[in-house]
Amino acid sequence: MTKFNNKTLTAKKEPRAFVSLKSLKTLWFNTGTQCNLACGNCYIESSPQNDRLIYLTQNDITPFLAELTPDTDLIAFTGGEPFINPNMISLLESSLETGRDVLVLTNAFNILKRHHNSLLSLKESYHHKLHLRISLDHHTKIVHEKERGVNTFDKTLVEIKWLFDNGFNISIAGRSLSEESIADSKQQYSVLLIKNNVNINLHEKLVIFPEMISGEDVPEITTACWDILSKSPDDQMCASERMIVRRKGSEAAVVLPCTLLAYDREFELGDTLESSEKDVYLNHEFCAKFCVLGGASCSSTT
Repeated sequence: MTKFNNKTLTAKKEPRAFVSLKSLKTLWFNTGTQCNLACGNCYIESSPQNDRLIYLTQNDITPFLAELTPDTDLIAFTGGEPFINPNMISLLESSLETGRDVLVLTNAFNILKRHHNSLLSLKESYHHKLHLRISLDHHTKIVHEKERGVNTFDKTLVEIKWLFDNGFNISIAGRSLSEESIADSKQQYSVLLIKNNVNINLHEKLVIFPEMISGEDVPEITTACWDILSKSPDDQMCASERMIVRRKGSEAAVVLPCTLLAYDREFELGDTLESSEKDVYLNHEFCAKFCVLGGASCSSTT
């Protein structure tokens, strides 16, 4: 038996670890997998041509918003590039109208310009309830553009500066793309942003994610690993989060356990939030590398 081939057993026939939903703290919407960039190591393979997950509409998200309980304090959007979705501003507004904080993950490359006025209007109405996390893969142009493409670094910095100057609640997302400590990385990001007159507290507003490369040899997580690693299933994303996607050709959106497993139908949990209250077996390499071993979570607004 090969790794990640059996839902409940590992390749060594040990019981696979699973996570129960404790409370739905964050509801994610994947706005569609199309993107204005085609990054080299994008875990979801977003690109201008990738429409495996189609644009969400207001009709797609409204039933899920209606299901939310007071336990859910964050609504979040990812892609693809969310601001390519022509419905994005209305999706944001209806989510902000629920009174919850709303987080958007964006590459902020060129695409935000068409939405400047709408974003300013949302900020005027909802203030710091709207969070924008900008992907800046590295504090150097050469490493960032190796991932994102030529001429993306400076233009992204221009948009970060516009957002900062206009008082938006912003944070930065980097990735472990080079051999440096987290402390060194944060220091260099700080130097870069100060040089560009962007003064945000990177101790609170910078997250560095482990690199997600499909096909790497990573260990499977067994039920015994929780004690061995001093980890808790309650700390994993799928203990407190769910994501809504709509597949190309499908009639309705479905619920997935997290942002990482967009294409694997094994992880579909139903078409309502209530139906998604199921145990999630960690039968994917990303469960091991990103969540359990990497200790990362997509939903932090800091």
